[in-house]
Parts: sequence; structure tokens; C-alpha cells
Amino acid sequence: MFQSLSERLSASLKSITGQAKLTEDNIKDTLREVRMALLEADVALPVVKTFVEAVKLRAVGSEVAKALNPGQQFLKIVQSELEMVMGEKNESLNLAAQPPAVILMAGLQGAGKTTSAAKLAKFLIEREKKKVMLVSADVYRPAAIKQLETLSAEVGAMFFPSTVDQDPKDIASAALRSAKTSYADVLIVDTAGRLAIDDAMMTEIQDLHAHITPIETLFVVDAMTGQDAANTAKAFNDALPLTGVILTKADGDARGGAALSVRQITGKPIKFMGMGEKVDALEPFHPDRIASRILDMGDMLSLIEEVERKVDKDKADKLAKKIKKGKGFDLVDFKDQLEQMKNMGGIGGLMDKLPGMGGMKQAAGMVNDKMFVEMEALINSMTPMERRFPDKIVGSRKKRIAAGAGKQIQDVNRLLKQFKQMQKMMKKMSQKGGMSKMMRSMNGMMPGGGGGMPRM
Repeated sequence: MFQSLSERLSASLKSITGQAKLTEDNIKDTLREVRMALLEADVALPVVKTFVEAVKLRAVGSEVAKALNPGQQFLKIVQSELEMVMGEKNESLNLAAQPPAVILMAGLQGAGKTTSAAKLAKFLIEREKKKVMLVSADVYRPAAIKQLETLSAEVGAMFFPSTVDQDPKDIASAALRSAKTSYADVLIVDTAGRLAIDDAMMTEIQDLHAHITPIETLFVVDAMTGQDAANTAKAFNDALPLTGVILTKADGDARGGAALSVRQITGKPIKFMGMGEKVDALEPFHPDRIASRILDMGDMLSLIEEVERKVDKDKADKLAKKIKKGKGFDLVDFKDQLEQMKNMGGIGGLMDKLPGMGGMKQAAGMVNDKMFVEMEALINSMTPMERRFPDKIVGSRKKRIAAGAGKQIQDVNRLLKQFKQMQKMMKKMSQKGGMSKMMRSMNGMMPGGGGGMPRM
């Protein structure tokens, strides 16, 4: 996410960070580079102009003149202005209403409304402990109703059935009555989309909105459409009293134009962003954390939250006890670790949140997509005994394992080498003071920790 923008901005800001004094002359070239980086990221022109002017005004003012390190202060200004453009802080959903709180999903066809409705339901069920009902008022696509029913079952939400011969307002009214009698905390209403904005579509959704008066009206938009996303959001905002935006497919958006344009053009906050196809791939949008990611400073808070949610604590505890008892780390444990890493978006997802790793993201993506699959295939090709006692994997065993996974003997050797490295690390962690040493070295990697990222 934001890869191309991050690379361009990081390169343009390097030249200025060592300056002892900032003047209009010596920041001119850097500001031009920043402007170009934002335009190439498909950020809307009015947003780019406002951003560059704000940075320039602060950079040549007393704020920087009095700083001990003007270059570093300039970087802080860029980060601060990025946050301002995107909304300063995360704005959560307003569910302060007599239950059920109604959330209306709006947007164009193909933006991901139905999937986002299910993702939002899962988010509210798991993280907010809410009882959620889903209903589809999309009477033009029978497949959309069926899709929402399937997704409702997957995320553990209640589903109110509807048919294509019903009126959307009647569907919503009946769903609201059912949500009340079922004691649902939240009712999420999915609506029909169109391939383009048209008067009939707007009138229909305006009527539906007036009929059910939702407390949240969320506009769902595809991040990969760049500044067009902001323009479409504005058109919907003119027709409906939007309360926020969900940015979908943000994991595939290397540019970031939508994230940097939507707030300023619509005046409405981005509340969530979709980071993948899975139903749990919805993240609250934190402007400060996103600004930090864009400037390659990492996002340790999101990483910690993700570890808390996605790492299987029981498995982690069992592994720790096993190693402490001296039973050793085997290939079954190694496979578990690979699966945990995949759940967190792989090495690429991890590096995206670690500071100073921007230049390695492309290589990480290759490891994530290809090598994880290869390693798991090789481990699956082994016998239970071989997984428990990797030292027994020699000669003809390697040949059989490679053939079973459709790989070469060198691939088996590479896997065993990587396993041995992980085994050594686990052994060190189990020794006295091993974990505290590891935590101290991790602290050195944090911003302000004094260590910087280690060379790899």
C-alpha cells in the first residue's frame, strides 16, 4: 500500500533532512519533488496545492527556524500535514442510538459494498461485541442477496431475507422490525449500485435514506480509482448526508490518491479501509499511522494490535513451554509459524508496518507469495516422523520429499537451512535472558530507539 508514493517521498525528503537551515531556495526543489510525487499518486490537484502551500508556509516560518535540527523538523511538518489532509485522527462509528443503530451502505456497483457490509458486521461482532443483522435492499441483483446471505453465515451475523420483487423501502422497514424483535444492536442495510451515477439511482437511495433515517451512511469506494474515488464520493455526498467513507481494495493501491483526496474534497472522514478479500480484512483508518507508513516510518501500533488479534495464543504458549522443557523446535512448529505469518499478511504485510523497510517491500512480496507456498508444500510432503525429527531427512528421503511437492532437492535443502536458523533463534529465546535480549534489540529498531533497522 502507498508503495510508489512512499518511495518517491522518501527519496525527495532525503536531500533536505541534513540541512542546517531551511530557506525558500533550498526547499524549492524538494517541494517540487513532493508535488510531483503526489500528482503521480493521483492525488487531486486542489489537495496537492493546499498541501504544498501549507508545508512551505510552516517550513520557512519560526517553527523550523528555532528547531535544533531543521531538516528533521521539515520531515515532521510533512508528516503532520499528511495527517491533516487525511483527517488527523480515526473517527469511529457513531452507534449512539436506540437499538438497532442503522448503517446504510452506498456506492457504485463493483466497489465492494456487499463484502464491506459483511466485513463491517464481523468487525462489530468481534471487536465491539455487537449483535448484528444484515439485509440486502439490492432488488436488481438476485446474486447480491444470495451473496450477503452466504457472507452473513460466515461472519456470524443474522440475515433478513429479501426478494427482487419487493420495494427497497418495504425490505428495510421489515428488516428494522425484525432487528428490534431479535434485539439486534446494529442493522446494516446493503443497497443497489449502478455502473455510473444516475438520477434514478440517487432518487431511490435518497428515498430509502429518508425512510429509515440511518445513524451512519457510509460511502463505499474502490481505492484503486484514485482521485476519481474522491470525485464520486463528492457526488454522493451532495445527494446524501454521508457520515463517512470505506476505502476498499486499499491493499492493491500502490499510489494512495484516494486516501489523500477523499477527506479534503468531501469533508467526510475515511472510517475504514479494506485490506484484502478475507472477511476480517477491514481496518479502522488512522491518519497518523497511514502518514507514518507513507514516510516509511512504520506502524508499530497496528502491528501490535494485529498480533494480539491474529496470533493463536494457545499455540504460542504450547510452543514456549515445549522449547523451555528442552523438547526442541521441529518442522510441525515451523509450519505453524508460517501459517501465523500468512494470517498477518505475510512478510510483506509485516514489513509494511516496520520502520525503514520501504526498499525491501518488493523482495518481501516475492518471499510472501512464492516461498511460503513452496515451504508448506515440502513440509506436507514429509512423513509425520520426518517432521518431528528433521535430522533424519537425508539422501533418498530428500529426493522423495522433493518429488512429492513437485520441487527440486535444492528446495528441500533451502527449507532445512531456513528451519535450522529458526531453530537456533528459538533456542536462544528459551535461554535465560534470551527474550529480554530480543526485546532490547527490537527496541533499537523503533523510531527514537536509537538503533535503526539492522542491515539484511
